[in-house]
Amino acid sequence: MKTKYNSQTFENKQLECVLCEKIEEYSKATSQRYRQLSLFDNSFVEVNEGDIKIVELFAGVGGFRIGFERASNRFKTVWNNQWEPSTKRQDASIIYTHRFGSEGHSNEDISIVSAKEIPESDLLCAGFPCQDYSVATTLVNSKGIEGKKGVLWWEIHRILQDKGEKAPKYLFLENVDRLISSPAKQRGRDFSIILASLSDLGYFVEWRIINAADYGMPQRRKRTYIVAYHKSSRVGKELESYKRTPFEWILRKGIIASAFPCIEKETGYDKEHSAFSIKGSLIEISNNFGKSDKKNGKSPFCNAGLMVNRQVWSTTVKAEYDGPSINLGDILVAENDVPEDFFIRSEELERWKYLKGNKSEKRITKDGYEYNYCEGAMAFPDFLDRPSRTIITGEGGKSPSRFKHVVVTPSGRFRRLIPIELERLNMFPDNHTQEANDTRRAFLMGNALVTGIVENIAQILLYRM
Repeated sequence: MKTKYNSQTFENKQLECVLCEKIEEYSKATSQRYRQLSLFDNSFVEVNEGDIKIVELFAGVGGFRIGFERASNRFKTVWNNQWEPSTKRQDASIIYTHRFGSEGHSNEDISIVSAKEIPESDLLCAGFPCQDYSVATTLVNSKGIEGKKGVLWWEIHRILQDKGEKAPKYLFLENVDRLISSPAKQRGRDFSIILASLSDLGYFVEWRIINAADYGMPQRRKRTYIVAYHKSSRVGKELESYKRTPFEWILRKGIIASAFPCIEKETGYDKEHSAFSIKGSLIEISNNFGKSDKKNGKSPFCNAGLMVNRQVWSTTVKAEYDGPSINLGDILVAENDVPEDFFIRSEELERWKYLKGNKSEKRITKDGYEYNYCEGAMAFPDFLDRPSRTIITGEGGKSPSRFKHVVVTPSGRFRRLIPIELERLNMFPDNHTQEANDTRRAFLMGNALVTGIVENIAQILLYRM
């Protein structure tokens, strides 16, 4: 079953949303497809005339690839890279090659890969490492783009720069929602560096912070999605000739707005807009951006926006969607199919309740300093009649935790989510990560994206590129 967005038409063509089928059916069908594709260790990707060639960086377990290939068989991933530093067993790389074959797969540090080794492509996609921007750490402690993994942004930049005229015309990038406001002392600096560096390479950029659950998907996972297109591309030329305001592009005409309809959100007494130019060299931006801001340390970037030739327009939007929603209860397997290890023992239940509960108590540091500790309650068990909370990398393992999901079964037993259910929350095929142990499978899903987001945007790109 497919559903249609209520208010969005594009050049008299009604575009269909991805969501629609039960996740269980959706996941199983795709799982079977990829099992069939994975029978050979070295499967060859055949590229025909009219196909769209993709390079996937920081590929993880292939979330971008799944989304693109679900959207159309015209999308062909010709090369990909996945490398996890300081890790003996490269689980993500192993899973990727098991699912898609080893042809065109690179399992080495991207910093030592020459751009000459990467084949030409039409589109580059990357969920570039986001730990330094993540909600897992506070903004105060975040090092942002200067952090250990934040610097990997510059590997994307290097590849695009070294490719020169042969660089892909389109980019599709993903990061955490705090990217637009990082770091704490210079709000928006990191994002301004990314936008300015892409502009200097000839790209126009649009972005949106999207919560997957706002469009019917089964997880409340909020991420920054960036679509960039070179000024010489079809979309770039379309934008340059666009006669209406940049905000009309952000709200209606752009790639992201076409995939995910939105309206401006009322913020206080007025609509929130931002328009400014990013000036100076990248070093000057790094040193100075945001330091003179007088808006209570607020980032100048709203949750949706457009950048053309370093000129930025952004506004605060909210989702416009009235289709079906998939809830946590919809993706659960039958109780009899849950391994016993995932059920919580009765003697541990009180510890789980404590960690999930409201707290106001005195605590003492190792140095003997006494302080008041306060913490709000979390749902226990998790609600089944709404989309799930965000999966985090620490979802796996038996130990009680405040942040792990816990559901109650029809028989009244409490249990954790099994790997298949975590995969379904990200709209991956069932057992996509089965080559890893349960804890690592949870970790990999905590790092993954919701593939339905990619699929929807890919459908628009297919039509507009």
